Amino acid sequence: MKLRRLLLATRDPARAPRAALTKAAALARATGATLELFCALSEPGPVGSPQRAATLERARERLARLAHSPLLRGCRTVSCVEWDRPPHEAIVRRVQKVRADLVIATTHAHPAGSRLWLRHTDWELIRHCPCPVLLVKSVRPYSRPAVLVALDPFHVHAKPTQLDQQLLAAARSFAATLRGSVHAFHAYMPLIPSVQGPMGEPVMWESPEVEEVHGEQVAREFAREAVRAGIPPARRHLLLGDVPSALAATVRRTRAGLVVMGAVSRSALRRLLIGNTAERVLDELGCDVLIVKPRGFKTTVPRRRP
Repeated sequence: MKLRRLLLATRDPARAPRAALTKAAALARATGATLELFCALSEPGPVGSPQRAATLERARERLARLAHSPLLRGCRTVSCVEWDRPPHEAIVRRVQKVRADLVIATTHAHPAGSRLWLRHTDWELIRHCPCPVLLVKSVRPYSRPAVLVALDPFHVHAKPTQLDQQLLAAARSFAATLRGSVHAFHAYMPLIPSVQGPMGEPVMWESPEVEEVHGEQVAREFAREAVRAGIPPARRHLLLGDVPSALAATVRRTRAGLVVMGAVSRSALRRLLIGNTAERVLDELGCDVLIVKPRGFKTTVPRRRP
């Protein structure tokens, strides 16, 4: 995973969250990549009006000043402001235009149980951005971080088989860049078979023998993936339980600075990640999250704005 151009998406041209600037600068300095600060303006107003032109010019001046922040010292930095909406489409269009390798965005706290946050730019980027998206959640700086990669050795949910290899490659790349270490994670649920009752109703049938065989098979496949990736046993985390809770617990135990997760497609994201997986993961994790798409993913966002 080569980083040549980083795109830091900011909602306010006058300032950006300090954590996002610090981490974007750390990645840019370590890789020699160009860091672009990008802001999309979407306020309504007549096209070509003097007021709109003045607003655009003022935003460009503010973002240019931000590009000279002491936090970005030593980075090759550029800035860009465009009038485009919605914001996530504007970011994706800019990604396609400059061929960005990574988008860095900040997440926002949302009320527990609320689904409204799914309309926000960070979630839409997960769905539509063709390059990896780094969601900055933690203010803790990267300091030889543990990079935790969430693997799916059985490739359930119709995930492409090569996606795990991409996740491992991304995790190794970030760990090498940040002088950290790669950890492998997988969580699985108990296998509870059911049989038909006297009236045809399903009856749960607990079988310790079946559960033991199932657990051994999962452990064997997970170990095979980890060995192939060169991850030692001490950095392998196989848990029994649901993914969000188990992953959050592993992050706390390892003090991971970054979790690397995979995404498949827009339809699969809607089916698999909304609700019990990604929404809970993004809510519960206290560290940053890197979302990686499989090779061949094509965004539905048009290159030219309507």
